[in-house]
Amino acid sequence: MATRRESSIPGQIDLRERILDALRGLLSERTFDALSVAEIISAAGVSRASFYFYFTGKQAALAELVRRAVGAGHEAAEPWVQAAAGPHETLRAGIDAGAALWSSNAAVLRAIVESWPSDPLLRELWLAQMQTFTDATITRIEADRRTDPAVAARLANVDVPALAATLTWTGERLYYLAACGVPPFDDRAVLVDTLTHLWVSALYH
Repeated sequence: MATRRESSIPGQIDLRERILDALRGLLSERTFDALSVAEIISAAGVSRASFYFYFTGKQAALAELVRRAVGAGHEAAEPWVQAAAGPHETLRAGIDAGAALWSSNAAVLRAIVESWPSDPLLRELWLAQMQTFTDATITRIEADRRTDPAVAARLANVDVPALAATLTWTGERLYYLAACGVPPFDDRAVLVDTLTHLWVSALYH
């Protein structure tokens, strides 16, 4: 049985990271559904026991990569969520950072988007992760409604959770299309301009 001591031997790359790196690399070549644990183990150069010491299955390994990407996504959105500057500027900056994030994690994020509808574990994971973005959006909208009379008037009769979810899931879909190279969203400027216009129009104009 593998132990955590294996990954702490001087000069040896952390086994857990080797597994995650291998999965990330394989996802750039194959769909997640087509991958087997045996292939991940072979690509990582670890034993089967080592793999299962760290992960219960390939879904758990993908989940870790997804959580890391989502964490980076929240960092990108933080200036807007925390009202660090004007909403137009922070929204655009966050959306552009999100586009960069999806581009650099395209294989992983395509895998979760394509797999969650048919895999109960990944479905629970992705819905929960997306809800964190929706919740952050709700928090910012409610703050704007308390402090900005124009926003309060504009959204007076709006179902804020539904609006926040709509904006969040629309972003997910367009980022996904961009990650797949689908025009016109494969053009980052078009993607960022479109999403910024959508969010600003819905919330502030």
